[in-house]
Amino acid sequence: MSDTSLPALIQQMQQPGFYPHPCQEPIQLIQTHCSYVLLTGDYVYKLKKPVDFGFLNYSTLDLRRHFCHEELRLNQRGAAELYLEVLPIYQSNEQYQFGATGDAVEYALKMRQFPDDGLFSTMFESGKINESYIEDLGRVVARYHGKTETSDYISSFGTVPKVREAFDQNYEQTVNYIGGPQTQQQFDETQQYTNKFFAERNELFQSRMKNNFIRECHGDLHMRNICLWHNQILLFDCIEFNEPFRFVDVMYDVAFTVMDLEARGRKDLANIFLNTYVEQTGDWEGLQILPLYLSRQAYVRAKVTSFLLDDPGVPTAVKQESAKTAAAYYTQAWEYTHSSTGRLILMSGVSGSGKSTTARYLAKQIGAIHLRSDAVRKHLGGVELYERGSSELYTPEMTAKTYARLVDLGVMLANQGFDVILDAKYDRVNLRSDAINKATEKGISLQIIQCTAPVEVLNERLSNRSGDIADATVDLLSSQLQSSEAFTASEKSYIKILDTTQPLASQLDDVIRQ
Repeated sequence: MSDTSLPALIQQMQQPGFYPHPCQEPIQLIQTHCSYVLLTGDYVYKLKKPVDFGFLNYSTLDLRRHFCHEELRLNQRGAAELYLEVLPIYQSNEQYQFGATGDAVEYALKMRQFPDDGLFSTMFESGKINESYIEDLGRVVARYHGKTETSDYISSFGTVPKVREAFDQNYEQTVNYIGGPQTQQQFDETQQYTNKFFAERNELFQSRMKNNFIRECHGDLHMRNICLWHNQILLFDCIEFNEPFRFVDVMYDVAFTVMDLEARGRKDLANIFLNTYVEQTGDWEGLQILPLYLSRQAYVRAKVTSFLLDDPGVPTAVKQESAKTAAAYYTQAWEYTHSSTGRLILMSGVSGSGKSTTARYLAKQIGAIHLRSDAVRKHLGGVELYERGSSELYTPEMTAKTYARLVDLGVMLANQGFDVILDAKYDRVNLRSDAINKATEKGISLQIIQCTAPVEVLNERLSNRSGDIADATVDLLSSQLQSSEAFTASEKSYIKILDTTQPLASQLDDVIRQ
């Protein structure tokens, strides 16, 4: 039975005979604050409600038609397999139908229906999201951003006044929840942090605009808008209704995914996603702005959840649960504003010694940024990460540039509170000294982890290596071993020697506890 309080069109669309294809009965209707979504089995039909919330306006037929086409256009970038076409709906007497003639009375976006268990949020809850999926997601989002549009107009949304509009609005709209799901201290300190960031970091915002990192992004990139379809990760349901919500820094999108994974208690997966993404894009400078957007995305989730507390139609039990959820998000937003002291960890050892495996493990445990010299070198040389570099990529000049950028990035990020792992051979005294001296100048704690393994193990690892960005092969091993320079007496206080043929956890326990 159709709900008679629904519009006549929606009532008819709940009947299988409305459609020119077989339907799975009963047709399921899902309502949001701004749309009707009808699930028919193979296809989904989405209609926009005639509403105007200020930030979202579907109040006229022309607007609904326009935004249906915008939703189709924008979602071609991340989920072309799901988004099919916009269909006009016609009326004859009391009957509505597709495929007639005359003037359309409404518009529907037609999409492929996928099983609910393909949603990343559902997969997460059932324990099916593993590290491999998250690494793949990092690569998918990096490619997505690489193809997104930018222009002078889009970049203009990256100015401090434009960016802070949404932050100020969030605080204005949540004052009433102080003393409820959020404390006065949390409100004051979160707002103070963002105000200070905007006041002091104008140059950072300018550089993000100048370097084309303000793009036409997704705008709502959390687990419920990511799915697995035919073994492909698709990013769907991006923001189509509001330019300021999608003309944003790429780190805005990245922050949404990181925040969502951390809110779900998986900081390790958030770290894997983040490190994969920045390694793919080379946008390590963007990490400077990430804490601001992490706080913002958590605060938005807190705000939206808080709104349920004012809705008289929401049951008491749901309100109680919503208050807990909102409180957790407010706390998360506040915690992102806490500055900490970052440290530098230098990996050291020849190719095959287990540096990257160790660095990946350690990064997950301590939430560190993992900077691989192979990735830095290839970004500097304009070489695709998985493409083999020519001899020009490995000249002494290129090696010097690579290590200089590694240290500069490491010091910059550690200085702003990130733990940073510099994953390179660090087999020369001058390279290690440069890192030690620059860290000492800035008062940054530094440690060197020397990875070791027997020569036969090194040979075996290098012979079996595949699918990695590192170009080193087994024929280089003997020259690396011969040219490696011993640690000096002054370096020895920084060194921890690791046998990578043995379990890492117990050997790195003291590093993790620090």
